[in-house]
Formats: sequence, C-alpha cells, structure tokens
Amino acid sequence: MKHKSGGFALTAVGLLLFQLGGTSPANAYVRDFTVPAAGGCPQPQHQNIAIGAVPLARQWSTSLPNLNPAAIVTTSAQGTAAQLNEIEATIQQAYGIWADVSGTLVNANSFPNALGPLGRTATQNACSPDSVNGVQTGVDGVNTICFNQTSAAFTTGVLSFTRVIVADAPLQVFGSAPPSIFAGQIIDADIYFRNDGQATFATPGALATAPGAYDLESLLTHELGHVFGLDHSAVWRAIMFPFAPSPGTFFGDRPTASAPDAPLADDDRAGLHSLYPDPADTVDVGFISGRILPANPFALADFPATSPGEYVTGIFGAQVVAVDAATGSVVSATLGGWTCDAANPPQFDGSYTLGPLPIGHSYIVYAEPFVGLVQPADMAGAAAGACGTGASPPCTVPAINTNFAPRLRP
Repeated sequence: MKHKSGGFALTAVGLLLFQLGGTSPANAYVRDFTVPAAGGCPQPQHQNIAIGAVPLARQWSTSLPNLNPAAIVTTSAQGTAAQLNEIEATIQQAYGIWADVSGTLVNANSFPNALGPLGRTATQNACSPDSVNGVQTGVDGVNTICFNQTSAAFTTGVLSFTRVIVADAPLQVFGSAPPSIFAGQIIDADIYFRNDGQATFATPGALATAPGAYDLESLLTHELGHVFGLDHSAVWRAIMFPFAPSPGTFFGDRPTASAPDAPLADDDRAGLHSLYPDPADTVDVGFISGRILPANPFALADFPATSPGEYVTGIFGAQVVAVDAATGSVVSATLGGWTCDAANPPQFDGSYTLGPLPIGHSYIVYAEPFVGLVQPADMAGAAAGACGTGASPPCTVPAINTNFAPRLRP
C-alpha cells in the first residue's frame, strides 16, 4: 500500500562512467524543490527552522472517524481521554524520531525551540482542503494531522498523504499564515489519513491485537519526512520508502531511550542533514559529486534535446547510491541528473551529489534505474521540482531515464 505526497508550489543503453570529485550544485538526497517566481535555480523546500524563528506550529485533530474498534479509534466519535492520549503520544514519538537525529537544527539539543507544542483541535476537516479552481484555500500556517478528512487524493492504495503549501518568493501571504521568508519555504503541511473504512491504523501498543491495522507510527514518521521537505527514497530500509509495511508490522526498529531515531535509515538521516545542517556538526560534512554518462552520448533517449531549455546531456533520474565500504550499509541515495547556476536553467547533465556523509569512511558508489518496486512515477514529484513557472528561459523536465543497465567492473 502506498503513501502519497502532494505539493502546491506557487508558482540509455551504454556503459556508465563515474566522474567522481569536483563540485556540482546538483540535488543532494531526494527532496523537493521550488523554482523562485523571479527565476534562478530551484530551491530546496523546507520549513523555516532557524535561530529566532517562530517554532513550528503543529496540531492534530481529535475529531476521529467512526472506524474499527480494534484499531486506534472506537465506536465513540471522539474516543476516550486515554485513547486520545495514546494517539497523541504516538504523534509526539514520531516527531521525536526526526528531532533526535544528531547534527541537524531540528535536534532538540541544537535548537530546542524548533518545534512548538503539539496542540489539539476538535474541528472537523481541520486540514487544508483540496484546491478550488486551482487556488489553494484554508491555509493557516499550522501543520495539522487529520484522521477525519476526505480528499480526492485518496485513490486506490493510498493510505496517507501530506499536502504541502510552498512559497516561491519571500513575503508571500497565504491565508492566515505568516508571510514567507524565502523561496521554497513550506508554509503549511497537513497530513491526511484515509477514513473511508478501507484501512485502519493502530498505535504501537495496539498493533499486536489489531493484525489487520497499519502501524500508525511508521506512517506518521514517513509523512513527517514530507512535512520537513523530503521526498520518497528508493532505499528499501528507509522510512521514506513509498510503500507502507504490511498490516500488523512496522518499519525498522522501535525508538528506544538509547536509540530514539532507530526507525530511520542512514538515508533518512542524510536527508535531514541536507535540509537542516547544524553548523556545529563536524562529522556529517562529506560530499561525493559526479556525473552519470553513457559511453555513447547518442544512446540518450532525448539526445539532442527535443524541448526548449531541456539540455539533456547525461542520464537523468538514476538512483545514485553510496554504500559504506566497511559495513555494506546504504548511507545515502539520491535522484541524480541535473545542475544549475544563476544564469541558466537546470542542465540535465547526469550530475549528482551524495551527502552530507560521515567523514573518515570509504564509500562505494553505484547507479541504477528505477525499474524495480519503486517506479519513475514514485519519484516524479522530486524530478518535477527542477523546473517551474519561474524558470527563465523556460525549462522542461525530461522523463526519468530507465533505458540503461548497471554493470560491475573488476
């Protein structure tokens, strides 16, 4: 079953050659981007978590749908106080999983005011509604979790999704939300859980007695990754993998006092490091950059470019992975394929950047196409952010290239 992330931004066959080293302003990790309204390079989407900023406003709707009593809700529309407390504790723990990643400004030790208190609301449909005639309405600047709201986005297989409202310029005003500070700022991010009776969700304490329910903590932790600005990851162990664990099971490990971010994979941690780096961090500061090129440039499916401003000169949309040579574990992965500078739109030249990575380690780097469980459609949101209405000259994102096969060389 699939997670879905929605965003509203105002708005080859051949041997692969790896060119490691040098510098490249390509996208690090798999995250979402917004092209500024004034043009220029795409900016990573993230919350305004900075020294002196207003803490992240967040709440959850205690107005619960009338679903399966074996899961987190009962036949009571509101649930008992104990049940509400249990659900809220799961929400707090899911936030804590991200906030306990060391070396980021979301970390409570680095910036204790990053997250505001978790509020409650009994308002029906407290999350931002679907847009009306293409115009987003009801934006309040509060990141809300709703179990009671219907949406056209709940297509077959979608258990939960996050709707993200993003500014494409400073000083933009959305509804009652505070004005934006920078292009790419996430103004409002709301998490929706399916409530039409086709799925039930259980807190960690209730999961063992509700084998048909999906683990609320796993889904919440995934959706909160979108709230912070991350897109999907094709790393199977990552919490940002686009498919939920089977009913009655959960991703990774449960958080503990000694490992509070245990459900996350290193790939997830690298994503948070890339968006909210702590200047005091001296460990996660390494980067690997390069380009993915076919041995024969005419093997590119779109070479030469067929659309104005496309500039396809490398393999776009490969998954590039860094593996720790000593442990064999995946440390970071990214959707590779483009660079940008202030004078030009993105160049789809096969560039990638992996990181930030822990220094003092050796890494094996490889690339692979999205031809497995995770398909190009699952990564389309991250790819689309390289171009937008502000791109000047206009820019067209090419299709994610799956027309190549990795080969091992001695």
